[in-house]
Amino acid sequence: MLLFGRLSDLAGWRDRQIDSPFLSVLRVKLAEEDESLGEALAGPGVQVALDQVIVRGDAPLNSATEVAFLPPMSGG
Repeated sequence: MLLFGRLSDLAGWRDRQIDSPFLSVLRVKLAEEDESLGEALAGPGVQVALDQVIVRGDAPLNSATEVAFLPPMSGG
């Protein structure tokens, strides 16, 4: 699992291994460990990529799935 931008700053880590059967379960685990990170991950504009493909909603995971949480993007 990877966190980028302010999400990694907030968590204090950029990558780690966490086993979870579904993306929704992973989000709950992270929120239980760190309430402020859980709130940030649920915030507007945060996207999730599974194996470098943006997904919406819940999805099954396996031990080889790369999960990346991406903060809201800005730019011009």
